[in-house]
Amino acid sequence: MTDTYDAIIVGGGHNGLVCSALLAKAGKSVLVLEANAQVGGAAITREFADGYSVSACAHLLYQLQPVVQKELGLKPRLASDNLGTIALAEDGQHVRLKANSVDGVSDEDAKEYRDFRKRMTRFADLLTTYLNKPPPRLGTKKAADLMTLAQLGFDIRRLGKHEMREFLRLIGMNIYDEVTERFSSGLLKGAISLDAVLGTHLGPRSPNTILTYLYRQAGGHGKVATAAGGAGALSDDLAHIARSNGVTIRTGMPVKRIVIENGRVAGVETESGERFNSFRVVSNADPKRTVMDLVGAKHFETGFARRISHLRAKGNAAKLHLALDSLPVIDGLSKKDFAERIVIAPDENYVERAFNPAKYGETSPAPVIELSFPSVRDETLAPTGKHVLSAVVQYAPYELRDGWSDATHEAFQNTILDTLERYAPGLRSLITASELLTPADIEQEFHITGGHWHHAELTLDQFLFVRPVNGAAQYALPIDGLYLCGAGAHPGGGISGAAGRNAARTILRQEKSA
Repeated sequence: MTDTYDAIIVGGGHNGLVCSALLAKAGKSVLVLEANAQVGGAAITREFADGYSVSACAHLLYQLQPVVQKELGLKPRLASDNLGTIALAEDGQHVRLKANSVDGVSDEDAKEYRDFRKRMTRFADLLTTYLNKPPPRLGTKKAADLMTLAQLGFDIRRLGKHEMREFLRLIGMNIYDEVTERFSSGLLKGAISLDAVLGTHLGPRSPNTILTYLYRQAGGHGKVATAAGGAGALSDDLAHIARSNGVTIRTGMPVKRIVIENGRVAGVETESGERFNSFRVVSNADPKRTVMDLVGAKHFETGFARRISHLRAKGNAAKLHLALDSLPVIDGLSKKDFAERIVIAPDENYVERAFNPAKYGETSPAPVIELSFPSVRDETLAPTGKHVLSAVVQYAPYELRDGWSDATHEAFQNTILDTLERYAPGLRSLITASELLTPADIEQEFHITGGHWHHAELTLDQFLFVRPVNGAAQYALPIDGLYLCGAGAHPGGGISGAAGRNAARTILRQEKSA
């Protein structure tokens, strides 16, 4: 006998869990099928060495949307709710950033930073409004789409003539020009540049990097938090909420194909041969995997399939995990400073030089790094007295010119450790185990095409009205009953839940109007 559901969610990442919970709260019978042994997608906590656990991919909370938390009754258990950022200097004269203040720079830079943050926060608030609703369809005569477009225009005008012009001027610009015009401190410029490019195939001089900076601020004004128990604890909380609303979640159940019959969705078939029926399938997988692999290009119009196949979705960020006998010594840092977010990005030109080799399929000889020592805030992640280092490292292109092998893994890890040792001499002697995940490894473990955290590059031509592509920007794909709810849909990646919520609301609204 084949089970039948009102909706089947392919993939138990955080967006899939949010979508499933909201559909179930509306009275729908929902099944979530997750390929891996635990839910969470890239937001999981797992051991990488005996006794040492880490948030395997996503490791910090930036963008968890307040509206998602409110509607689900989600109250994240946090190890820290407001991390500062320390931009390391080799001489120990570090720059320390909080949301709207900075220490270790000139008075002029401090004032400029406050003004910069005030403007960016206002622009990010505007963006946040539209991240939490389906984007309007361009060229439509539907009243709802026209109203949203009109509201967007009105909201931009409400910024005032000067700020409206600044918003329209800045949104497509690069972050490099903005920081060099405003600031003199190299460390301050480097830290802001890193925030604008982290997780992307972009450098500070690339167009759209003010957009990516604003996207990072949307929802929480750039406030950085960490979940107690790692990112996986948040995913477990979402799974608990989903189950308490009646969702059935099955792990270790990779979907082989989404079944199409008579031109519409009919259900899914798993790798084990099980069939589950539904006239509504919502994919938390990336757009390329959904369209090209799970459904098959033959079921789509040729032009649409071509647009999906041409999506830019090649990851450029690696993740390094180190098991340490003790905390390293970094000149100018006290033990409590290791509880903060730490970055290595000496200036904006360093970040741009780090990006240059990636254009040609090479890793950075001097990478930019976002560091976290989660065991300082959460002792459950390492044995007593021991510690975990978790780092996002750029740039590590998915399509490495020489290919990812044991040798290229080792070579890049040594490059990263050489960089870290310049700030933390003797770090190597503290390492008892290590793990380096390249974009190719991220693709393999988390089933993300290209190993790109956003499922598709976050640029103006793959954003808002046209994310992931024209014809799929409002979550519904051009097959009846088939939807996207993951990071490849509007608004994009990060642990926000916005895409999952928007997809659920779209589905429920369409059903109501049918």
